[in-house]
Amino acid sequence: MTESFGARLLRVLLTQRIALLGLLIVAVVSTFFIQDAGGYLTAPYDFDYMSAALINAVPLAMLGLAELLVILSGRGGIDLSVGAIVSLAGMTFGFAYGEWGWPLWAAIILTALFGALCGALNGFLVSYIGFPALIATLATYYAYKSLAIVINDQQPISTKPIQQLFSISESVELPLFGQYVPDVPLGIFTFLVPTVVAVWVLLARTAYGRRLYAIGTNDVAARWSGLPVRDTRFTAYVYAGLLSGLVAVVTVGQFASARPDAGVSGNGMALPAITIAVLGGVAITGGIGRVAGVVLATLLIVWLNAGILLAFVGNEGAQYQLLALGAVLIFAALLNGLTNRRYGGTS
Repeated sequence: MTESFGARLLRVLLTQRIALLGLLIVAVVSTFFIQDAGGYLTAPYDFDYMSAALINAVPLAMLGLAELLVILSGRGGIDLSVGAIVSLAGMTFGFAYGEWGWPLWAAIILTALFGALCGALNGFLVSYIGFPALIATLATYYAYKSLAIVINDQQPISTKPIQQLFSISESVELPLFGQYVPDVPLGIFTFLVPTVVAVWVLLARTAYGRRLYAIGTNDVAARWSGLPVRDTRFTAYVYAGLLSGLVAVVTVGQFASARPDAGVSGNGMALPAITIAVLGGVAITGGIGRVAGVVLATLLIVWLNAGILLAFVGNEGAQYQLLALGAVLIFAALLNGLTNRRYGGTS
């Protein structure tokens, strides 16, 4: 039977997550542009505002990629502790760079390695002890959060070197054609783009990436094929912790202060990161997910949140952002379930 145009379009949108996210981004941005033209927003929603909002995309996308790695590993893989690792690693960075006078590059390496160490504890509990990832990372979330708070008597570190780090969060003009487009936050180039490229290479161009997809799809078959299932899953949590450590450096720069609650204040950073990963097409059962989907899902969430802030007066916007985040998560979960039942998954 010949497939109709409507059925073909529906199949493409449901199975090609990149196409669906591109359509949703256009729909969200167009909606806020129309509202802006009609005078329904409290401030202009234009390209300058959208570019400035990208500062929030840097930590969200990096943590979304961290969740991509652990969820891909299968067996209910998830990391609820990434926000707490950001807080604790951020305090480590604050001590090293702001208090002990370490060079910036050495402090960044130390913070990344410390985050990897936190991730290694998660990986050990999940891969070698056999704890469910939800329970193991919830326990370490509490532990890391507590340590971040008590390590400096609940006080942030805001010495002069730390305050000067705010410069890494500033917007810069793009070379050659920068005068024609809005300035872009520097963190996009110094942290986000290298991370996106590194994770893409890891998943698409290395033997480790192929093993991770294999054990996420069916770890029993992978074990019988001779693949190192435990080591591969353990390493995914180590990488997630390392990315969280780098996000800690980003947040210290954004706040111009090493805050013990940087990654856990409010609803924390873990839940938005998980939402972005699921919205980006990462199957919660493991084995399915792409870097491009996580990046586009981040843009959708960031520009949606930026528009909501302009649509409401006062603190209402922040509350409606939470409502939108919950609605997006339900939508993404329903969409993934429908796609799996009808077409066998996304690509």
